[in-house]
Amino acid sequence: MKPLLLSRRRVAVIGAGRSGRAAVRLLHELGADVRLLEKKPEQMPIKFSSWLTENHVPVFGGEHAPEYFEGVDFVIPSPAAAKAVIEPLLPTREDGSKAEIMAETELAWRMLEGEPVIGVTGTSGKTTTTSLCSAMLEAHGLRVFTGGNIGVPLSEYVLGRRHGEPKADVIVLELSSFQLQTCSTLHPRVGILLNISENHLDFHKDMKEYTDAKMQLFARQTEGDVAILSPSLSALPQAYVMKARVTYLTPGARPFPDTRLIGAHNQSNAEAAFLAASLFDVTREEAARAMRDFKPIAHRLEHVADVDGVQYVNDSKCTTIEALNVALRAFDRPVVLLAGGKFKGGDVDGVRPLIKEHVRAVTLYGASREHFEPAWKDVAPVTWDETMDEALARARAIAQPGDAVLLAPATSSYDQYKNYIERGNHFRDLVKTMQEEKA
Repeated sequence: MKPLLLSRRRVAVIGAGRSGRAAVRLLHELGADVRLLEKKPEQMPIKFSSWLTENHVPVFGGEHAPEYFEGVDFVIPSPAAAKAVIEPLLPTREDGSKAEIMAETELAWRMLEGEPVIGVTGTSGKTTTTSLCSAMLEAHGLRVFTGGNIGVPLSEYVLGRRHGEPKADVIVLELSSFQLQTCSTLHPRVGILLNISENHLDFHKDMKEYTDAKMQLFARQTEGDVAILSPSLSALPQAYVMKARVTYLTPGARPFPDTRLIGAHNQSNAEAAFLAASLFDVTREEAARAMRDFKPIAHRLEHVADVDGVQYVNDSKCTTIEALNVALRAFDRPVVLLAGGKFKGGDVDGVRPLIKEHVRAVTLYGASREHFEPAWKDVAPVTWDETMDEALARARAIAQPGDAVLLAPATSSYDQYKNYIERGNHFRDLVKTMQEEKA
């Protein structure tokens, strides 16, 4: 699709989150007949609402209905809008076809001007690996755009280019299964798949659909492209008939030990980032410098403070059982674990050996007690409280000097918090209050 072909095409954008707002602005600028579907338009940012009014962009509020999609050529869903939910709402045309469902990332990809793309996906580790890769590229002096699921929509880059901002030497995108599922032409020069474990099965109908979505990252790569995979995924290249040159990560490697990042898994993330960055002439010395200077990303094994000789670590982004496994393996000291929230599935019993080896006690809070307590109570002491405030106070009383109190919920935050960021910020605030009380 070229920009001119969007002129007078009718497009429905679902959701007024950051990616939806960027898509609406880009489509309007390209001459599309764009409409916004937002269930709660009264909650949109005031500035954006004013822009919609000034530019005569119609907004359809409330629950989405088939009539909102009448005559639509393309649908740009929010990342949280499942394809399986949208498709039944789309009217069938006379020729039997329906409107194309296209991720915001896919829309923006079609507007690029040949910039090379590094795409990063996986169940866990995407944000750290994406950020490390960009830091290594920048250490080599390259101009990098970092975006996608990490928070900055690719459409914002395209809009910036149209308004005179400089072209990136490399684009590094974190890509979720939600985004990749509705990408049909995205073709990264380098694709990184860190891992795949049970996740988002409240969105995808099964693991096959989830894996299929992840593998869209490599679907259009050719022999001149590179795919970087964990060795545990070695069956996938043949199963999905991948054409790219496949490079596997090295088990147990510690390529950049001089770092503030916690855990062996972050050494694996760093190796993946360097393998991608080295294809753009980044040297190992430049990568090591970037790794040494890299600050841990908020809510991902983030050291918050030491209080009474106890380390407090915020891993609120730990929303799956597999992420909990990774978090526990990162510690060489006893852990008092805070867990709980809206359960997303996973092998709770499979964590038992790590709980037994690493965890002094488990302090549960909020939802999912019925999943965790029966599975773990015979390998570590388990308590439960309604709120994180109460559970953290209990964890503080249990922890001994040299221990770590680890927020690694292994769940989504939606029982008590708006998102994992709000949950992590609450943990931070509670720990900072503890620090102030000691001062």
